[in-house]
Amino acid sequence: MAKQELTCDDILKELRAKQYRPVYYLMGEEDYYIDLIAGYIEANVLTDEEKEFNQTVVYGADVDIASIINAAKRYPMMAEHQVVIVREAQSVRGMEELTYYLQKPLRSTILVLCHKHGVLDRRKKLAGEIEKAGGIVFESKKLREAQLPAFITSYLKRKGVDIEPKASQMVAEFVGTDLSRLTGELEKLVITLPKGLTRVTPEQVERNIGISKDYNNFELRAALVEKDVLKANRIVKYFEENPKSNPIQMTLSLLFGFFSNLMMAYYAPEKSEQGVAAFLELKSPWQAREYLTAMRRYSGVKTLQIIGEIRNADARSKGVENSSMSDGDILRELVFKILH
Repeated sequence: MAKQELTCDDILKELRAKQYRPVYYLMGEEDYYIDLIAGYIEANVLTDEEKEFNQTVVYGADVDIASIINAAKRYPMMAEHQVVIVREAQSVRGMEELTYYLQKPLRSTILVLCHKHGVLDRRKKLAGEIEKAGGIVFESKKLREAQLPAFITSYLKRKGVDIEPKASQMVAEFVGTDLSRLTGELEKLVITLPKGLTRVTPEQVERNIGISKDYNNFELRAALVEKDVLKANRIVKYFEENPKSNPIQMTLSLLFGFFSNLMMAYYAPEKSEQGVAAFLELKSPWQAREYLTAMRRYSGVKTLQIIGEIRNADARSKGVENSSMSDGDILRELVFKILH
């Protein structure tokens, strides 16, 4: 039976309970979770007085592995633990030599290695030695766009705030998968909620994040699903008049994601909300409704053609085989080809 990997929430739960590991190897493409765990350790394990002598923060480009091991071997001064945090650990050469320290790590040391934009090969000895020593190898993975609404809902729930599904979609599609930026926007929504209210509405998103509740990628996608020609063209016109708030690359990326998922939905064994949601790994069955509606409006052949047209539009927006068309013209032509 495969060993279940700890999630970010699992690790934070341990830390809040003061259950510390000798080594945390935090790696992956998503900076947010790495910063969250390392930030919690840096801020909370030691008191302000203890930090002066017992907390060391270094950058991988400035140290070698010998310096890191020497720092980890120090005993704490007038404290139960010492903390050593290595940021940008991917820049440290000879990291495999850490295995010698891991044969007998100091239980009073909490060593945190932040390896961003890459991963440690779990087949190599170092990963096994970290886990054998009681440490954690944690991979911080990028969320897929379909997972963002659930992340938004969960994040706000921890703050005691609910959010309407449409408002959640608006934020997800406007901000995208950059979780550091996304959580910053969510904090803005929490702070600006009127006193006594605990539910975020599309109107509040429009007012505080600068997204139009009627003219956004969420509404454009809905108009295309329903084949509402008038509404789709109104949104395209708004995008053309407000290019900074509605860059074409974001719109094309979202449309490509939707129609690619739609193509996959045709292969779902069960064509129900639950069946399509499970097949596409959506967090909630209601997210499958648009795909079921779109499957009634667009054939598999048409969907494949649309994906090709989105790719062509993307190339033209980057100047390939395009000498005169504006982003507005490109999007208007694409929407016409999708709807007809």
